[in-house]
Amino acid sequence: MPPLSRRTALQGLALGISAGIAGCQTSAKNSLRLATFSADVTVPIGHGMMGGAWLSRSIADPLESRGLVLFGDGDPVVFVSVDWCEIRNQAYFRWQQALAAAAGTRPERVLISTIHQHDAPVADLAAESILRERRLVGTVCDPDFHESAVQRVADALHESLRSTRRLNQIGTGQARVEQVTSNRRYSMPDGSIRWDRGSATRNAFAITADEGVVDPWLRTLSFWDNDQPLAALSFYAVHPMSYYGQGEVSADFPGIARRTRQSETPGVFQIYVSGASGNVTAGKYNTGAKENRPVLAARLHQAMTAAWESTQRTPLESYQFRVARLELEPRSSAGFTENELERSLTPETKPFQQCLAAMGLSWRRRVASNRPLEIPCLDLGRAAVVLLPGESYVEYQLYAQSLRPEDFICVAGYGDGATGYIPTE
Repeated sequence: MPPLSRRTALQGLALGISAGIAGCQTSAKNSLRLATFSADVTVPIGHGMMGGAWLSRSIADPLESRGLVLFGDGDPVVFVSVDWCEIRNQAYFRWQQALAAAAGTRPERVLISTIHQHDAPVADLAAESILRERRLVGTVCDPDFHESAVQRVADALHESLRSTRRLNQIGTGQARVEQVTSNRRYSMPDGSIRWDRGSATRNAFAITADEGVVDPWLRTLSFWDNDQPLAALSFYAVHPMSYYGQGEVSADFPGIARRTRQSETPGVFQIYVSGASGNVTAGKYNTGAKENRPVLAARLHQAMTAAWESTQRTPLESYQFRVARLELEPRSSAGFTENELERSLTPETKPFQQCLAAMGLSWRRRVASNRPLEIPCLDLGRAAVVLLPGESYVEYQLYAQSLRPEDFICVAGYGDGATGYIPTE
């Protein structure tokens, strides 16, 4: 978590989403086409999970990468959602490079958003290199598996270009999600504030406290060829975990909801996208019991269905694409300085602490290389998709929507995960 300037982050977000930015690229009218693709990206047994917190021991359900390619007069735009925890730094660049080559576009026009399940991997190639150079037992990710997964996704994308569809309408619909999300922050009966409402809790005060600041709406953006729906992207802000940490690999309750919708609508390609979810979890409504997973999935699925049923369509003749750059500094408070991170890279340190230190150094090297974060925006006129980096707090999502209150603003979180949390203060 870097020492963030709220003003800097808000300015970057405003630049990314505001209309009329000089240098944006516009498609020609009536020339739009769409392709969809998917690939399996399930980790093997023994792979690091959640950045090396534990190793995978069994596969509860597969992990998928699901995306689309939008074609106009200019370079294509790629959007892909991945059932991984995070993709950081060099790993993120590798995804952009490989998918851009497959689509015939530029890397900056490839938007990658992870759903952020914790029973899934973090990809940080530089961090893994640091660990291996020092011959430590901690492991963030397997570079060979990572490359094979990227290639599978790129191959699936390339194959999808054989069967593009005409695109001339978008659809927008939303529905309130009941009893799924809550803010980590809550008030105690004595007026004191706590920030420990995680993905699951049995704390009675955390359960009875108000939801706090959340975005309760699931937004579904769909793409159409006249009356034929082609794809539906459902955006919702919540940490996507019911329970985790037992060695199972799983897409958790969003994966269940997405697959259910896909089985119900076989002709509509379904994509689920986590919003800016850094500080919103299912904790108020989830004790961590295994039987809660299908309950949360059913509630999410119900909102996905209702959002679809409320869809209103409008013509789509062109789009704009733009990117704002955002420079953030690494966190330098106690425990996060470069020297302290280096001192954690010893055999005596617990493996996960080794991994956290390596990821911290990976981010520092990224900053030193003068490669800023990006906030890309795909502007479809009445609707827009903006991708935020890291674990951005939900307040940034609400702010993005406030910039264009008359439009349908879909915020994707967990772009380049290099920063970790991006708080508001």
